[in-house]
Amino acid sequence: MQNLKLPSLFRQQTLIGGNWVTARSGKTVAVVDPATQVVIGTVPDMGGDETRAAIEAAEAAYAPWKKRTHAERAALLEAWHALMLEHIEDLALILTIEQGKPLDEARGEIRYGASFVKWFAEEARRIGGQTIPSPTPDRRIVVLKEPVGVCGIITPWNFPNAMITRKLAPALAAGCTVVVKPSELTPYSALALGVLAEMAGIPTGVINIVTGMPAEIGAEILANPTVRKISFTGSTPVGSLLMRGAADSIKRLSLELGGNAPFIVFDDADLDLAVEGAIISKFRNGGQTCVCANRILVQAGVYDAFAKKLAARVDAMKVGPGTEAGVAIGPMINEAAIAKINRHVGDALSKGATIVTAKRDLPPGPQYTAPIVLTGATTDMQLAAEETFGPVAPLFRFETEDEAIAIANGTPYGLAAYFYTESLRRAWRVGEALEFGMVGLNTGLISTEVAPFGGVKQSGLGREGSQLGIEEYLEAKAFHIGGLT
Repeated sequence: MQNLKLPSLFRQQTLIGGNWVTARSGKTVAVVDPATQVVIGTVPDMGGDETRAAIEAAEAAYAPWKKRTHAERAALLEAWHALMLEHIEDLALILTIEQGKPLDEARGEIRYGASFVKWFAEEARRIGGQTIPSPTPDRRIVVLKEPVGVCGIITPWNFPNAMITRKLAPALAAGCTVVVKPSELTPYSALALGVLAEMAGIPTGVINIVTGMPAEIGAEILANPTVRKISFTGSTPVGSLLMRGAADSIKRLSLELGGNAPFIVFDDADLDLAVEGAIISKFRNGGQTCVCANRILVQAGVYDAFAKKLAARVDAMKVGPGTEAGVAIGPMINEAAIAKINRHVGDALSKGATIVTAKRDLPPGPQYTAPIVLTGATTDMQLAAEETFGPVAPLFRFETEDEAIAIANGTPYGLAAYFYTESLRRAWRVGEALEFGMVGLNTGLISTEVAPFGGVKQSGLGREGSQLGIEEYLEAKAFHIGGLT
């Protein structure tokens, strides 16, 4: 990859036990720039044998890593964090070329991803147990916190840096070792993190990265009894498959799955603030986020005014390659994503919705789509039931607060929700009534390293970030001591 200040960050091998290796079969997977359709490079298409070797390397590294003091692990994570920020421009360029998002957003993702490494370096020093009052005078009871063991980490393509650091940092801070399976669409960000981990001095085998198609890699991670925990971000159907596959060996699971986020604008809202929040929530990463506003519910009294303001902002968005200055919407990840967007929009138009944004010319290439605002959206449309995962903002009209809450909660998913109001009473009523793991009041941005990230219902299990994030990688051991009198 050209224009990197540190060319060694672009690796086309995988990391197993401290060695950069290719697939035993010689097979590779091509990685394509979604903006140009040009092949960036290839990565090894690893199978079950290589994944087993990675798990064995993680197992060999586990005991010495577990024995490191919390301060030692924290210091290595802090060194890793410093290298991420030092090489932010290279990491952002790699991310944009393989994933498509604008460079400014890519830089933001690197900072965001690095923030979890810094946070969990600090949390490593705060891992503590508990002393429990004994029922008898001759006994003492202590609760110890110990690492789970070898972990499998499976991540998606939409945030190929941050989705890894959100999982990897707490695992390492807790004393676990890991096998990372990045998306085959965006593997280079993961491999660059592996290079920086080596530079930071993280020991051999603590981090292993296997690239390739998911079937054989995932099957080995599920079946191998050495793996004690899996953390996965992706679709709900795949999460369900992982739950079934993990049952035989009773692996612990953290699952961050699909969403269908409502974004509610009440008639007492600050409309300019709500429009700004909708732009951030809906159109960040081209709408390809699990927490993006998928259903924008607007109270009847402000519906037309909000639609006009939002459409004007969307019309001003520039579409193009992520490396081009001023671009707000890059290419979608692949043609399947474009097909889903077109299917959702076509269904909505056939059922009475109207596009209120202006028509525009798009850059050449099959993976560009125009950001649009749709009025007249109704709950019988496909985009009301499924994540569009694209820059489509459907506006649903509602009359009463109860109606808005019923529509918002009328989904099997419960990841994120947003609402805008100036009423303190309404803020508490609605915030408590929404059946979601994360709720934003008068903000469209809710993800941060200091707060728990995760959903309820079919949106997943467990939490990332905050103090809760490290608990996902720890086991509680009750230690009973007798004969003390």
